[in-house]
Amino acid sequence: MKTVRQVSAEFADQLSTIYDSNEVNSLCMMVLENIVNISSAKIKAFPETEISTSESEAITNILTRLTTGEPIQYILGYAEFYGLTFKVNPSVLIPRPETEELVDWIISSVGRSELAVGKFLDIGTGSGCIPISLKKNLPGAQVSAIDISPEALQTAKENAELNEVNVNFILDNILNPVNNSLLTTHYSLIISNPPYVTLEDKKLMHTNVTDFEPHAALFVPKDDPLIFYKAIAEFASTHLEKGGLLFFEINENYGKQIVEILFSKVFTNIELRKDMSGKDRMVKAQLN
Repeated sequence: MKTVRQVSAEFADQLSTIYDSNEVNSLCMMVLENIVNISSAKIKAFPETEISTSESEAITNILTRLTTGEPIQYILGYAEFYGLTFKVNPSVLIPRPETEELVDWIISSVGRSELAVGKFLDIGTGSGCIPISLKKNLPGAQVSAIDISPEALQTAKENAELNEVNVNFILDNILNPVNNSLLTTHYSLIISNPPYVTLEDKKLMHTNVTDFEPHAALFVPKDDPLIFYKAIAEFASTHLEKGGLLFFEINENYGKQIVEILFSKVFTNIELRKDMSGKDRMVKAQLN
C-alpha cells in the first residue's frame, strides 16, 4: 500500500508544471484530508501512514483530473466561503477570498444599523455565496438574489438549504429585467460581483479558471467592459431606498471609471477600497 509520503511525492511530480510548490502541497493536503479522512496535523506528523487500495485509487483519479487544470473545488464538489460550505460545479464560479472581504465590509457597514433588517438584493448570485453569507450573519434581513443561469440558481438554492437560510432566488437578467417583484421592490442594500474580466485580463489568467469556470460569469465585451456596472448603477438609482447602499466587487483597472459612473447617478459617500493584495477591488456608495 502507498503511504502519505508517496502520495505527496506523486503530487509534486505531476503538478509541479501547473502549480507552485505551496499550491501543490495545499492540494495534496486537501485531497488526503477528504479521501483518507485524517487531519492535516496527522498527515504532517505521520508521513508513513498507509493508505488503503480504494483510497489510493480515488486519490489517483483526482490527481489525474488535477493534471488537466480542473479546479479542486469542482472535483470535490464544494468550497469554503466566509466560514460556510457551498456546493460548486461548472455552472458557478468558485468563491474567492476577495469576495469574502466584500461580504465582511457589508456586514461591518450595516450590522449595527437599521439596514440590517431591510431588503437586500444580490445581482449575479452564482453559487449564492454572497446572499447566503449575509442572511446567515444578518438573519433579520430579507434577502433576494438574481441570476441569468437556471443551473446556477439551482445550485444556489441547494446551498441555501445546506446552510439553513431562506433566500428568494429569481431568474432574470439585470441588462433587461422583467420580473415584476424585482422591478416593484425597493431595497435598502444592493450588492453585485458581476462579470468584469476583459479579454486582455484573460491572457494573464490561469487555465484552471479560463478552461473550467463559466465564461458568462467572468467575461465582458471588449467594447463595453463596464456594461454591468452601468446597468446595475442605473437600476440601483431607482430601486434603492433613500440612504440605501450599493456594493460592488470590481476589476482593479476600472475603479476610477466606476466611481465616475456612480457620481453621475447622484450616489454619494463613494468609497473605493483595496483588497488584501492592495488592489482596488470594492466600491461602496450611498443613494441620496
